Amino acid sequence: MGVPAPEPGLTERREPYAAPGSGWPGDPATARTPVARDAEDLWRLAASAPSLGVLEARQSVCRACPRLVEWREAVALERRRAYADEPYWGRPVPGWGDPAPRVVIVGLAPAAHGGNRTGRVFTGDRSGDVLFASLHRAGLAALPTSTRAGDGQRLIGARLVAAVRCAPPANRPEPAERDACAPWLDRELTLCQPTTRVYLALGAFAWDATLAALTRLGDRPPGRKPRFGHGAEAALRSGRSLLGCFHPSQQNTFTGRLTPAMLDDVLARAASL
Repeated sequence: MGVPAPEPGLTERREPYAAPGSGWPGDPATARTPVARDAEDLWRLAASAPSLGVLEARQSVCRACPRLVEWREAVALERRRAYADEPYWGRPVPGWGDPAPRVVIVGLAPAAHGGNRTGRVFTGDRSGDVLFASLHRAGLAALPTSTRAGDGQRLIGARLVAAVRCAPPANRPEPAERDACAPWLDRELTLCQPTTRVYLALGAFAWDATLAALTRLGDRPPGRKPRFGHGAEAALRSGRSLLGCFHPSQQNTFTGRLTPAMLDDVLARAASL
């Protein structure tokens, strides 16, 4: 089952987002899902989510950061020429994957024409192409590609999340937006804790966000803050591990700063732990 075909006149109307409950594959929300409209709402709705399913639904309708809401919806209206006839998700992109993950992979934020278009984190762009191919080789993904929600892809013992759930302008969330979004990450890591053995941070931004979340949850590494680097590894107080990996951005993969073999090595290490 793929992305739903546009309704008659959809491309002319330029709907800014997929309405909750409108039939988008894998949409966790409904028209009755409560919406966070400011940081206080967000904290309350994140902290009270009793399960990952409820948390994903609440994440996917958040409107707490006006700049990000405006940007993600503007992108969904304007669209890239290659996707001009496709509907865009245009909403926050919730965490996705195995509900009992051994490995939690944290990225920066959805891409404007990747997750913001497809509704699934790290799906539909070059970064996702590289990441999912490596996840498949590591035995953590059922398929080597991830093109859209509902494409049959499934993560095995792994979960993908983003530190910031909305696509930000120039891929740069502001500090206030990062901080406002933190309760979503805190609650997601908490709900995943019973099975998680490894956290894998893709890039320095995700490394810092993950460390901050783990510190708030009482599970940071002992001693001084570990420095980010590709292949960096830190033992946490709980016995879990934190790994670092260069982000699979086009800038890193096109220049050879991150090669498929380098990504494979880090994912193999995560799987082994």
